[in-house]
Amino acid sequence: MTSGSQRKDRVVVSDSSPLIHLSQIGRLNLLRELFEEILIPPAVYREVVLEGQGRPGSREVKEASWIRVVGIRDERLKKILQLQLDEGEAETIVLALEVDADLVLLDDREARLQAKRLGLRVSGALGVLLRAKKLGLIESLREELNKLKETGFHISKS
Repeated sequence: MTSGSQRKDRVVVSDSSPLIHLSQIGRLNLLRELFEEILIPPAVYREVVLEGQGRPGSREVKEASWIRVVGIRDERLKKILQLQLDEGEAETIVLALEVDADLVLLDDREARLQAKRLGLRVSGALGVLLRAKKLGLIESLREELNKLKETGFHISKS
């Protein structure tokens, strides 16, 4: 399934936004096809499954055996990150650092910047779609991007 430049990332941590947005366009399954397992921190599970009950992503994430909730240990770093980020984003970054993630999925611009500053490799819903297109898992990237825009997802011109 993957070529030399498209290795399958083994340890992938996700924030809520990529899970929700990919669910909204019926493409959460791409995460399963691209990555072995997705780890999420408790705050992301709460946001997507419990607080988001009845909304896109809630049932899909709850039922996905390949999405695993993993608690964080470094509450101090979480509190520092929460000075600029929400709880889910902060826990996602802390978890990614703690498990030495190959990739962290974040859509929020500030969260992505913070993660990169801490040495993490970052992607998001757009990156997942792009990777899926390169591997032939989706037919039309433009069509998927249009669906994503319809959900209110912001895509910059660049």
